[in-house]
Amino acid sequence: MSTANAMGTASAMSTASAMSTATAWCVDPYADALRNGRGPLFLRRADGWLLPLEVERWCARADAADLSALRRCEGAVLDVGCGPGRLVAALAVRGRTVLGIDVSEAAVAHTVELGGQALRRSVFEPLPGEGRWGTALLIDGNIGIGGDPDALLRRMAQLLAPGGLLIAETAPVDIDERVQVHVTDAQGAAGTPFPWARLGSRALLRRARRLGWRTDHTDRTDRMDRTDRTGGQWTAEGRCFVALRRARTIRISSHSADAPNSTAVISSQRPRNTSPGRPLDAS
Repeated sequence: MSTANAMGTASAMSTASAMSTATAWCVDPYADALRNGRGPLFLRRADGWLLPLEVERWCARADAADLSALRRCEGAVLDVGCGPGRLVAALAVRGRTVLGIDVSEAAVAHTVELGGQALRRSVFEPLPGEGRWGTALLIDGNIGIGGDPDALLRRMAQLLAPGGLLIAETAPVDIDERVQVHVTDAQGAAGTPFPWARLGSRALLRRARRLGWRTDHTDRTDRMDRTDRTGGQWTAEGRCFVALRRARTIRISSHSADAPNSTAVISSQRPRNTSPGRPLDAS
């Protein structure tokens, strides 16, 4: 198989996984939890193991751990898997140009209600400002999107500007797991199984370095921030984060930032592309 055909096949597989994930996150248990602002809600593996999802925290304001990540943001920010929009709202209040994307209509609608800009779209679909984002966020376990961390890291490199910053939240344990899960609530209502991944910091760094990312050592925090930091890794409120820099020489493929996708737009005003340095209109 030629390199081009192999890349095309990998891209198609990533897109297929993303569509499966998109369908699963739109089922009633997840949408209902976001509308109500509370759980319980879980990711359930085939063997019955449950991962609690922190719906109440997602629907609240950004907390101290969130802010430890948001203080590092540079330029325009893309929040991948924005959920109900607490990070988008927090960045917008601070004057950042920020866009959230999520496959859940309920999540995107909640983000817009908070005053943020958001699109109902998968990260593997064409997005505004590709190759020009200053920072991308993968918080709340979103490094697991699609169940293929390497494919997701390659996609993030396409979205970021050369030297751009990726901030990812990792599992608080040393794990590198790719599994099939489904969303379920306390009553056992379940959606369609979909691929997911869980990575600890060591696993993410190992994968990222192999793909040309480097650890970010720029300290954007202030003295009031009591997080523990080692280079581009830190913990806050029991949560773990990694900051990575996109290589400046990586080859990226671009999509039209305004490719037709009428069903993906939920926000009342679609963001407009402006200059290369500003992926979105700040107004």
